[in-house]
Amino acid sequence: MEWLNYHHLLYFWTVARHRSVTRAATELRLGQPTVSAQVRTLEEALGEKLFTRSGRTLTLTEVGRVVFAYADDIFSLGRELVETLRGTRTGRPLHLAVGIADIVPKDIAYRLLEPVFRLGEAVRVVCREDTPERLLADLAVHDLDLVLTDAPAGQTVKLRAFSHLLGECGVTFFGTARLARAYRRRFPRSLDGAAMLLPASHTALRLALDQWFAAQEIRPVVDGEFDDSALLKAFGGAGVGIFASPSAIERDVQRRYGVERLGRAEAVRARFYAITVERRLRHPAVAAVADAARRKMFA
Repeated sequence: MEWLNYHHLLYFWTVARHRSVTRAATELRLGQPTVSAQVRTLEEALGEKLFTRSGRTLTLTEVGRVVFAYADDIFSLGRELVETLRGTRTGRPLHLAVGIADIVPKDIAYRLLEPVFRLGEAVRVVCREDTPERLLADLAVHDLDLVLTDAPAGQTVKLRAFSHLLGECGVTFFGTARLARAYRRRFPRSLDGAAMLLPASHTALRLALDQWFAAQEIRPVVDGEFDDSALLKAFGGAGVGIFASPSAIERDVQRRYGVERLGRAEAVRARFYAITVERRLRHPAVAAVADAARRKMFA
């Protein structure tokens, strides 16, 4: 039986994640020649080339991508084993690092993560908010356990990631009491020419809204575009314009921002995803998030 040298696999995995021997050597605290030699030894043992080089850039071969996928699973599982044993022996809380895309409403993020705090064990949750691109980069180097976002990981992302749909819902349009009185009566036709606050043009919800406006032959006046959903609602609560938000948090939005409902658009779908580097959700806190979202929040 042939045995795999896991040290060689670790060096390869680190180089593949960084696309650089130099950065891998820095992380491993080894010399570059040592790291290069270990990767060549693995290639010889497998009888396959794992990288091709273009200038200073390393690119995985087809076989290299297969080996990297297995290595990713192996070392992810090993890390989970160590963390689980440490938590069992020391009583330390389970650690969950979550990246939250800035377009995801804060109330949605809270309700998705709330079940984690009701697990039968202590959990320390670390939340980081940023653009989806930056969060996925952190996920790739295992600084995050999952990313919550409004769209699946695209094909342009150079990351072996799995997009788990947590659920979807329609959207509700909101405005201050003054705006609600003025625009509720003929909704949605009343939105034609209305002052509107919209998500940024690159977001999934904005694309869905634009398609719905076009289908309804509605041309709102866009007074503001926002990357951050909380900032958008704050402006809406101040009466700057009408805005849309997922219907799953309709009551929360009304209570927090003092706005009223104009109407709902079920054809506009707001979707939310948990993106991980694992096909199966083995982390107990991540599994709890997905289970509660599918069974309760978006049931």
